[in-house]
Amino acid sequence: MTTEGLTPSELQAAEAVVAELPAEILLPIETPVLAPTPAPPMVVPNLDDSSLYIHRELSQLQFNIRVLEQALDESYPLLERLKFLLIFSSNLDEFFEIRVAGLKKQINFAREQAGADGLQPHQALARISELAHEQVERQYAILNDVLFPALAKHNVNFIRRRHWNAKLKVWVRRYFRDEIAPIITPIGLDPTHPFPLLVNKSLNFIVELEGIDAFGRDSGLAIIPAPRLLPRIIKVPEEVGGPGDNYVFLSSMIHAHADDLFQGMKVKGCYQFRLTRNADLSVDTEDVEDLARALRGELFSRRYGDAVRLEVVDTCPRPLLDYLLKQFSLGESELYRVSGPVNLTRLFSITGLASHPELQYPPFTPVIPKLLQNSDNIFSVISKQDILLLHPFESFTPVVDLLRQAAKDPHVLAIKQTLYRSGANSEIVDALVEAARNGKEVTAVIELRARFDEESNLALASRLQAAGAVVIYGVVGFKTHAKMMLILRRESGEIVRYAHLGTGNYHAGNARLYTDYSLLTADVALGEDVAKMFSQLIGMGKTLRMKKLLHAPFTLKKTLLDLIAKETAAAAEGKPAQIIAKFNSLTDPKIIRALYKASQTGVRIDLVVRGMCCLRPGIAGVSHNIQVRSIIGRFLEHTRVFYFLNGGEEKIYLSSADWMERNLDKRVETCFPVEGKKLILRVKKELEAYLTDNTQSWVLQPDGRYLRSSPTGNQNPRSAQAGLLEKLTVPLVSAR
Repeated sequence: MTTEGLTPSELQAAEAVVAELPAEILLPIETPVLAPTPAPPMVVPNLDDSSLYIHRELSQLQFNIRVLEQALDESYPLLERLKFLLIFSSNLDEFFEIRVAGLKKQINFAREQAGADGLQPHQALARISELAHEQVERQYAILNDVLFPALAKHNVNFIRRRHWNAKLKVWVRRYFRDEIAPIITPIGLDPTHPFPLLVNKSLNFIVELEGIDAFGRDSGLAIIPAPRLLPRIIKVPEEVGGPGDNYVFLSSMIHAHADDLFQGMKVKGCYQFRLTRNADLSVDTEDVEDLARALRGELFSRRYGDAVRLEVVDTCPRPLLDYLLKQFSLGESELYRVSGPVNLTRLFSITGLASHPELQYPPFTPVIPKLLQNSDNIFSVISKQDILLLHPFESFTPVVDLLRQAAKDPHVLAIKQTLYRSGANSEIVDALVEAARNGKEVTAVIELRARFDEESNLALASRLQAAGAVVIYGVVGFKTHAKMMLILRRESGEIVRYAHLGTGNYHAGNARLYTDYSLLTADVALGEDVAKMFSQLIGMGKTLRMKKLLHAPFTLKKTLLDLIAKETAAAAEGKPAQIIAKFNSLTDPKIIRALYKASQTGVRIDLVVRGMCCLRPGIAGVSHNIQVRSIIGRFLEHTRVFYFLNGGEEKIYLSSADWMERNLDKRVETCFPVEGKKLILRVKKELEAYLTDNTQSWVLQPDGRYLRSSPTGNQNPRSAQAGLLEKLTVPLVSAR
């Protein structure tokens, strides 16, 4: 892909750079070079200028748009394209529940606060609304005009009411009578039946009625809440719908037979809608004595937070739209009229159709390193050398096996582990429960406040406590986001520490979908550092000095800034200087300013940022030595890898932390070194695979747009994920 420099007028329109700056110098998409590029002679702008920063919520929305784009990529199997569209829908739900809700809350409480980008919340909301409306309309166009017709060619059909034949109508009537009508509870609206309190993201229908009921009421309106236990799409039997996979939407069934729910009344119209509410939990950890009890109370209120978005089918008449907006105290900008089902995420149920494996990604088997394949004692292997795993290409099984062996091993004395998103019923938790029952000293630091996993983590805590494990809920005011496990084993009369450190969660399911690193080590210094981390989390005392481990909120941010400054100093002296970093999000203004300064002195900086990025690359005199790319593909990019040339003595760190204020200042995080030439070279090569990806990478432009890469000239198509799949996994032959 080639990009041309933007004109000054384009820059001004995008508010991308300072007005006096000349056109940007955009970097080519190639493997980074080590030779520093001096800054062009010019007046260096103020790095605090708001035009040098991108609003974080707008950047997050851009990531969701990149996800939606995958639904149009014909290189993906068809059901996977549908899945990307549904992931966009799910991501957008959370975006409104958390991000938009947070901005609205600032406005409502008169606490508007602009970030480094200078946008006030009300300004950001206006831009979000404009962009979100455009993309939601596009989403339904892709679904109705591209994906549904393509699926129909494979005999996967979603049959709309206008296409029901006589046989299908009879079957739908019977299904409605037997399976739907007995469960549904229509609510007539009148002075004694006010508008009901509707659950967050639930499917509902507003019904326009004509006539007088048995009690003489004629309000003319009713609400039909669709119970969550009802499937949103129903498969039609082959003898009714014919060959193939044929489905009918629940909403179509309710529309068709709403009259049956209001006997003697005439239904003039029935229109589906869905309300999105603020779902961010607000527990003041300073004022609660029992965090678990406080969270249990807040989980209920999450379902009924303040309204932030209203989705309504586009056939709904204007008077009813105005009525609904008034009920939820929403404005026109918060109304989304959609051409199809309002609850698209429920379509996930058909993305794994057993009848159509050819429309899905081919299965694969993650590999297990040869060192571990033929060993019955994982401790003996780790004691000889560090084991580095890259999931999902390499199996998560060794991590589980380590814990399983520890649970049974009579020489193991204690196990300590952090749990952020593991699920109450996982192999990891099973092993911890077994260890506790076998008399091991098991301590689990569980972060109850992992968003949308609070309920699961409460159940997990109860299960471990019932088994006899000690459960700690972390530190007040700081989420425990670190991923670490420590096993204490007596060997030859001495206690030996074995540790696992990771960039991801202890969740075997996520390990099949997310890219993450795992390090299994018996390194003495690293083991001591992990032990100190657990001591700080579980007990009380001053900050303990670490030998190798960097940890937030204490040493990680300072060390990152020092490492960036060291590269800056090297470039200023005319020496080679380079930074490569891969993570999920970059929002911390101090880190961004440090990177800008490094770029100005000639440090070559390549960032692989999956989601939010508030830094503007490619600005002459500021970030002309910085390139930012985002990789979107089959797997969710989740590794956090930090590389520094360090005067030729390369340093590579793996971390649980993104470069965000919340991670570096308000969370407990770990960052650990990759040591040994072999492992350093391996991680470098894997980083380079992402830097040379020209099929699934998107390059960030100075104005905040992302342009998709494509092979140019004689380049061969390169995909980092596809390359790692080919190199590290074993393909499975389909049964068909």
